[in-house]
Amino acid sequence: QVQLVESGGGLVQAGGSLRLSCAASGRTFSSYVMGWFRQAPGKEREFVATISRNGGITYYVDSVKGRFTISRDNAKNTVYLQMNNLKPEDTAVYYCAAVLSTLYRVVTTNSGDYDYWGQGTQVTVSS
Repeated sequence: QVQLVESGGGLVQAGGSLRLSCAASGRTFSSYVMGWFRQAPGKEREFVATISRNGGITYYVDSVKGRFTISRDNAKNTVYLQMNNLKPEDTAVYYCAAVLSTLYRVVTTNSGDYDYWGQGTQVTVSS
């Protein structure tokens, strides 16, 4: 069982930055693929970024490439999402998620693949 707790959300002006953190319980954090998803009001949850168990592979949705960076510190059981040049359309509740890494699943953008989810943290970007 893995428990995930996000933090770092808030209100920021367009062009600003935020860094989200997701702290995981358990001693096997380094065995998990981690992902960030977001859900805006009235919209489906969408993939944002994912990172492999050792951090060597990352993947982003096109709309955040060049602005967001996912990273992880396995010694601290934490995954981060650095968000720069934020836009009003980035406003959403952001969730981190985890799934065990396998030979055939190094990263994944599919929300259905993830077994564990945090409670979410609100990010609001004003124009």
